[in-house]
Amino acid sequence: MSKLHIYCVTNKRLPFLEESSYKLCSVGKEFLHDRYLNSNYLKNIFEKEKYYSELTFHYWYWKNLMDINSDDWIGFCQKRRFWIKKNSANKEINKNNLLQHMLVSEDSSWNDYEAIICNPIKVSGVKKIKIIKRGWRNILKNPNIFFDEKKQTIKFHFDMHHGYNNLDKAIDLIKKRDRDNFRQYVNSECQYNPHIMVISKPKILNRWFEDLFEWLLKCEEIFGFKELKGYDTQRIYAYLAERYLSYWFRNNSNFLEWPWAFVDD
Repeated sequence: MSKLHIYCVTNKRLPFLEESSYKLCSVGKEFLHDRYLNSNYLKNIFEKEKYYSELTFHYWYWKNLMDINSDDWIGFCQKRRFWIKKNSANKEINKNNLLQHMLVSEDSSWNDYEAIICNPIKVSGVKKIKIIKRGWRNILKNPNIFFDEKKQTIKFHFDMHHGYNNLDKAIDLIKKRDRDNFRQYVNSECQYNPHIMVISKPKILNRWFEDLFEWLLKCEEIFGFKELKGYDTQRIYAYLAERYLSYWFRNNSNFLEWPWAFVDD
C-alpha cells in the first residue's frame, strides 16, 4: 500500500507541527532546527529563494530526494496553508486543533486519480475602487471588465497585482504545446487552484517539475532579479508557478480538488 509524504515549506519554526508526521522544510536564511530539511546544499537554487519562495525546496526535492519509481503519494504545502481531511472542510481550524484535522494518510477516494490539487479560490468580484486604482489599463482596453465579473479573469487579477502584461510575456516563453491553451485558460477562468500545493505520484511530479523549471528559467531572461521588488513582483516566479500549476494538472493529469485550511501561526 502506498504512503503519503507531505513536505511543509517554511522560513520560520512551526513548533506546533514539529511532532507531526509532516516533513518540515526550511527555505529561510536562518538555521531553524535539526528537525527541518534544508535546501541549501547538493543541487539547489537556494540563492533564488527571495524570488522563488517555496519553489526553492521543490527544486531541491526534485533534484536530490525524489524517487521516480516510488508508488507513494508526495505532497507539498506551506507555512499557514495545510491539507486537511475531507470531513474537516467546514470546521473552524487553528494551530491548537490543526493536528486533529491535518491530512496525514491517503484517502480511499484517490484510487481513480493521479493528482490532488487545492480547492479553488475566486479572483473576480474585485472592489470597484481597486479596479480603478490597479486595473485602469485593462479597463481602457475593455471597459466591460468594470461591470462584468466574468471578465475579471486570472489574467486581469495577475495584471492588477503582479505587473501589467507580465503574465502574457511569460506565456510567450512557455512550451508551444501549452502556450495557446494556457493563455486561453488565464483569459477565461475567474478562479484557480492556489498556493503551489499538490499531492501526486513521483512520475507525474517529475513531468511537472521539468515543464515548470524549464519555463521559469526562460522567464528569468526577461524578468531577471534586480528589478523585482515588493509584493507585486519580488516573488513573480512563485506567482507564475501558482497559475501554471492550476492549468498544468488540470490538463496533464486526472485530478481531484481537495480541502485546505489557512492557519495563522
